[in-house]
Amino acid sequence: MFGKSLSEYVRFQRWFLVLIVVVFAIRLIASLAGLPIEQTRWLSVNALLLAGLVYFPLAVHRRGFGGYKQLFGLLLVQNFLAQFLIALAVVLGIVTGVDNIFTAPEYSGGADGKTWLHAGAHLVGWIPAALIGWLIGSLILLVARKLQPRARVEAASR
Repeated sequence: MFGKSLSEYVRFQRWFLVLIVVVFAIRLIASLAGLPIEQTRWLSVNALLLAGLVYFPLAVHRRGFGGYKQLFGLLLVQNFLAQFLIALAVVLGIVTGVDNIFTAPEYSGGADGKTWLHAGAHLVGWIPAALIGWLIGSLILLVARKLQPRARVEAASR
């Protein structure tokens, strides 16, 4: 994918992917344990993805992982993992009939979030989300390249 294998993308961002899984799991378990939404909302997978959107363009440049295409690959992997997990949580809500943080009306446009359409939207929505993120991340990468050209980055890392 864009000149690198899937394992290279996973290896480059493994700590971040683990963090996505951990935040997702804590948020889901806390909501299923009965913690109020006001408390569990502070653990946000989307906020984590937003932080990654700022960090990874800089990391791609600084660590010499590649360029714009490789940044897109990283964002595809991150978004797929996050949205797949969220879709699983929606399916869990459908199967059990019990709301969780991912099916609560507050996070489902005010409607019942336990629908197959909602789960399907997460399974499809990760692609445009990654594309929009890539456009923003590309601007960050462009600025990083202008502020610190690659030759200076390589000299600084030696």
